[in-house]
Amino acid sequence: MTRSALHTSLCDDLGIDYPIFLAGMGVKGKATPPKLVAAVSEAGGMGILGCSWLDADEVRRRIRAVRNLTDKPFGVDLLLPASMADASPDRDEMRARIERDHPKHVEFVRALMDRFSLTPITAKGGVMSAEFIRAQVNVCLEERIAVFAAGLGDPSWVVPLAHQVGMKVMGLVGSVRGAERQAQGGVDYVIAQGYEAGGHTGKIANFPLIPMVVDAVSPTPVIAAGAIADGRTLVAGLSLGAVGAWVGTAFLLAEESDLYPVHQEEIIRGVTEDFVITRAYTGKTARDYDNDVIRAWEQSGLKPLAMPLQGVLMDDFIAAADAAGRADLINNPVGQIGGMLKKKRPAREILLGMVREAEEVMGRLQSMRAA
Repeated sequence: MTRSALHTSLCDDLGIDYPIFLAGMGVKGKATPPKLVAAVSEAGGMGILGCSWLDADEVRRRIRAVRNLTDKPFGVDLLLPASMADASPDRDEMRARIERDHPKHVEFVRALMDRFSLTPITAKGGVMSAEFIRAQVNVCLEERIAVFAAGLGDPSWVVPLAHQVGMKVMGLVGSVRGAERQAQGGVDYVIAQGYEAGGHTGKIANFPLIPMVVDAVSPTPVIAAGAIADGRTLVAGLSLGAVGAWVGTAFLLAEESDLYPVHQEEIIRGVTEDFVITRAYTGKTARDYDNDVIRAWEQSGLKPLAMPLQGVLMDDFIAAADAAGRADLINNPVGQIGGMLKKKRPAREILLGMVREAEEVMGRLQSMRAA
């Protein structure tokens, strides 16, 4: 096969054809199911499982499910929050703490339940505590995946453990200071994610962020993230000095995604202004599709609880909304580029379409230079 004009050092390092990653989005495991991860890897990119809210046993099950579908390299993305409230892995204990210390927040959720006529449900599963995260990381080490990515926080403590088992480490940042810290911690790649991105995101847009991070952490390679969904935006990221692209929102409309159909329809009909920053669901700034819950939160005047308390606060509401078929009330993390996406397609078509268009753009730029 003729090598693509997009081939970068990253491709040689990771054994992939194209420097395109499926971002490890953590929407309760729905955004990056094993079949989607495998499809991206099979198409020549690298699929990343988003496992941030899944317990260690489920992380292991999904890793093995991907291996049953492909022998190509893939990775796992987890959240490693740098600042978190002291948390117990016992959800009932955390609930009791919130009811005792934050009665106004509890009343807000109860009012939401009444407003939308939801039947109360108690969410199951563990809480994102230090013990919960360490158990997830241990599974990744034991399974010897190709890449470990931290979608939030500093993965420096994971680096020596990962390198012992031949695993690469990537850390996602939204600032130069964060990038420098991670490079000093020994990560193999820094993912520079602009404000435009979906999910947990920072305050700096891609055009200033990516080149500043490239300059600050050289020779550590940089991967561009945020508002990359076609060949034009892919080339833009590479032109700013990145060696690859971290692509999330575009793959939410993949046929292999298990995203709620309502959420996919929100993306298809949405315009860029519909994807807003909120702390309502997790306590951290995240870009989601605007909905009634986000608007109610903004009107409440309440301050978000620290992660993971805000998540525990909202989990019972999300469980009730899910059971009632009201996915429109559940957070739908989407980047601003969602305003450009208008149809579902197979993951392979999404990835290879980006590649073809990027190669055409690069050819056009070259012809402009020759002229």
